[in-house]
Parts: sequence; C-alpha cells; structure tokens
Amino acid sequence: MPHATPHTDTAAKLDSALRGGPFHVALRAAIAARGLPLQRVQHHLSRHGVKVGVTSLSYWQQGARRPQRAESLRAVRALEEILELPEESLIRLLAESGETADGRPAGRSHRSLVEASGVLTGLRAELGAPRDGGLRTLGHHERVRIGARRELAERESHHIVRAHRDGVDRFVAVHHGDPGSVPARMAVRPLENCRTGRVRWRQDAGVLAAELLFDTRLRAGDTFLFRYAVEDGTAGVSREYLHGADSPGGQYALQVCFDAGALPVRCHRFTQHSAAAPRGGRQELAVSPLHRSVHLVEPHVRSGYVGIGWDWDWD
Repeated sequence: MPHATPHTDTAAKLDSALRGGPFHVALRAAIAARGLPLQRVQHHLSRHGVKVGVTSLSYWQQGARRPQRAESLRAVRALEEILELPEESLIRLLAESGETADGRPAGRSHRSLVEASGVLTGLRAELGAPRDGGLRTLGHHERVRIGARRELAERESHHIVRAHRDGVDRFVAVHHGDPGSVPARMAVRPLENCRTGRVRWRQDAGVLAAELLFDTRLRAGDTFLFRYAVEDGTAGVSREYLHGADSPGGQYALQVCFDAGALPVRCHRFTQHSAAAPRGGRQELAVSPLHRSVHLVEPHVRSGYVGIGWDWDWD
C-alpha cells in the first residue's frame, strides 16, 4: 500500500509511542507517520471487512473513547496491518492502558494484573502456601457490595472444594482491591467452617492474602464448604470486579449489589483470556430494580478472567 515516508522526527515519535504508549498517542502517531487522512483509514478498514466510522477513529486517537467491542478490536488488528505496525503493538498498548483521557480507570491494566500475580507469589511464599494448595474448586460464589460512596465496600465468598491429597487444613484467600485501596485497613471475617490465620498484604499492589484455617484435616476425596468475607471500603469509586483463575474449575457465580443511593446507569459482563489479552465476551446486564443487583454464572470456569463492569452517570 503506498504511503508517505515519515520524517525522522515523526518516526521517532511513533517509535517512542509504540514502546511506551498510551494507545491513543501511538495510534495518532502511526496515522500521522503514514500521512493518511481518517477517511482513507476508514476506506482501508472497509477493504479489510471492518466497519468503523470516522468519528470513532477520531475519538480513538484523541483518547476520548477506547475500542472495546469485538468489532472494534478487529479494527485495531487491521489498523496494525494498514499502518504497517508490528503485530500486536496496538493491541498490547490497549491491554496495558489503565485509564481514559479524563483520568478515570478503564479497567485493570495488564501491568497491574501482572504485578499483582508476582506479589501474590511472594505472599504465598511467606505463608508457606504453594500455588496448588491441595484443593480443587467445585463451586465458588462471590457477592460484592458497592457502598453509598460507590466504593467496593465488601466481598463475600462461598467455596465448595474437594481435596486431592491428604492433610489439607487451610486455604489462602486473596483480595485485590481497587486502585488506591489500603490493605492494612481491610478486615477478613471468617463466616462458616473456618477461622483466620496469618494475614499478609502489599500496599503498593493493593493485594491482601489471608490464611483460612479449617477445623479438620481433609483426606484425598473429601469435600468441604467454607465462607468468609473481606471488608474493604478503602479505595475510591469502583467501576468493575474481576475474578481470575489459574486453571479450569467448577461453577463460578458473581453477584454485584449496589446501594440504593448509588445505582449505575448500565452494567455488562466481560471475559479476558489472559492479563495481556484484550477483553471480549461483552454482554449487557440489567440491574434488578428490586434487589439492585446484577450477576453472572460460569458453569465451568476456564483459566483467565471474568468480571462485571458498570458505568456511573458521569462516565
């Protein structure tokens, strides 16, 4: 495809933007480097079988909106080819971008998820708890409560597990707070068939890990039920809850409940195959007017992430 040869300064800006982002700056630099008006970019996208309006392209390169839907992500991959960029260069920046142009969070970034994973490994080591704690999840039901300040106020978890080796007598519960959370001020409450053991946290990552001790030692094949809650409320406005799984498991259900004085204008579910992958599987969820809640159910959990996001009236 013919295009203008970028000047040295323009090429340098593009190279820098592709390395460090954010997404909208890199996209704007790539379009400028190729000397293509947005109408021509739209034309090339249509030849790739992707329909995106000029207005959307303009918003993307200004940072006013982010590509999120499946068709938009197809467009981003097509743009990498049209603008002669390295494969996955724009997609990677999109996954790493942690906030929108007005500074509000746009979902957990690739960097925050990777950092939390590394922090958790260290916390598990401190607690002497290997990644495989000897338990298989048969069912996991979570209830997240969003408070009057629109904050993540509390999370309650109900686990149904089966031991796959003898001697298992504990579980390490993990809570990843919203940006700005203070793990030292959180509280872990055992609710059923467990008691709290050692608790560790990392302030910079907003991650808390707590031992939940059983009153018995399980034998291989034994099943066990336990419940606990984490009182949070230490961060600012919450906009999503994300659950990650390292390996396939049983049923997972997530319910998000909102305070009567703080109802979102819309909610949706989403999936994410890995920390570096873009989000997909978006599906709108209707808030129950009586119970002020939304939920999702995954009959068989796959490795990766699943979650619920919501928008407030100012978003």
